Amino acid sequence: MRLVVISDTHGLHDRIVSLPDGDILVHAGDFMGSGIDLKEILSFNQWLREQPFKQRVVCAGNHDRSFKNMPEVARGLLTNAIYLENDGVTIDGISFWGSPYTLEYMNWAFMYPRGGAAKRYWDQIPNGLDVLITHGPPRGILDQIAPGGEHLGCEELRKAVEAKKPRIHIFGHIHGGAGTFENGTTGFVNAAYLNETYKPSEPAGKVRIIDL
Repeated sequence: MRLVVISDTHGLHDRIVSLPDGDILVHAGDFMGSGIDLKEILSFNQWLREQPFKQRVVCAGNHDRSFKNMPEVARGLLTNAIYLENDGVTIDGISFWGSPYTLEYMNWAFMYPRGGAAKRYWDQIPNGLDVLITHGPPRGILDQIAPGGEHLGCEELRKAVEAKKPRIHIFGHIHGGAGTFENGTTGFVNAAYLNETYKPSEPAGKVRIIDL
């Protein structure tokens, strides 16, 4: 199975001219800009429908505020993807579990304070998981705005990933950390599409492929 993975398009999905061939498209959140204009969901949903994949799997991010503030309405508009919010799905024998939650920063959606409060979310991650999708990164892995900068990821998420050992962990949120990393057990992908200036240029701007 080939996954095509992306994150943090912030309403600019229609600027992606084409995506690589694959079986499942995964978007790890922040597909909206302001997060309050429902037309953004309709536009994203239409774009998803036009992508030639067998299935599309999506979780929200901190910018996707409609999914937190009016979940039934927002989910009802996202008809062309499987939406994951602290739950999972199995497709052709490959298990996925996704969560939009990230560390607290300003007044965005799906946030929790640093520390033990995160365990209520990450304790839910199943054992034996193939693909973990979270909007935010684990601490110390692809979580810096620039090389040498502060690590902005979640320590509790990292502990959960190290304990539960998913095959793949896909996330975004920290645009400058876009890239891949292997620790011998899990393959990590920060799939942010836009860079820190919200432009699709390297090291973001690259759609990544995972073969399972």
